[in-house]
Amino acid sequence: MVQKLLDGYRRFRATTWPENSRHFETLAKNGQAPDSLVITCVDSRVDPVMIFDAAPGEMLTVRNVANLVPPYTPDDTHHATSAALEFGVRVLKVRHVIVLGHALCGGVHSLLENAADDKHEFIRPWMSIAEPARALALQAPAAERRRSGEHEVIRLSLDNLMTFPWIAARVGDGNLKLHGAWFDIANGEMLVMQPDRSFAPVR
Repeated sequence: MVQKLLDGYRRFRATTWPENSRHFETLAKNGQAPDSLVITCVDSRVDPVMIFDAAPGEMLTVRNVANLVPPYTPDDTHHATSAALEFGVRVLKVRHVIVLGHALCGGVHSLLENAADDKHEFIRPWMSIAEPARALALQAPAAERRRSGEHEVIRLSLDNLMTFPWIAARVGDGNLKLHGAWFDIANGEMLVMQPDRSFAPVR
C-alpha cells in the first residue's frame, strides 16, 4: 500500500479512533440508520463527508463519474449506482437523496468536448447517459457552457431518479425528498437547486 495512506491510518488509530470509538461501537451494535444518501463524483477534490461535516453513520455516499444517475433499467447487467440507490431507499429507507455536482468536472468536460474516445471502454458509454444534458448545455454561451453542463447533469440525474418506481412512490408519499447541489472547488461555495430548478447559494 501507499506509505502515505498507512501513515494516515496510524494517525487515525492514534487520535481519531480513541475520540470516536464509543460512536463506532454504537454503530456496530445497533447498525446504521443514515438519513441521507449523497450521489457525487469520483473526483478526489470533492469529499461529501467533509463538505457536509458529517459523522460516520449519518449518510450513505455513492460515487461515480460525473455524479450521474442512470434511468431505471432492471436487467441482468451490472448496475452499481442503481443497486446502491435500492439499498439506501428500499432497505435503509433514507429520507433524502442529494445529487452533488461540482465545478471543473472532468466527466462533464469530456461530455461537452466529446473527449472520451473509443479507447475509453467504460467512460464513453457511461457519459452517454448525459447526452440530453449535453444538448441543453451547448445552447448556453461558450463562457457559461461548462457550468451549465454541470448543472444540467444534476437536473438530469434528479429526473432519472424519478424513473425508479420505488423512489417515485416514496417521493409521492412525502417520505423521500430529492435535492440537487453544486460545489465550487475553488471557493468552497455550494449552490442548491431551487423549486424552479435554478441554482442559488446556501443562505
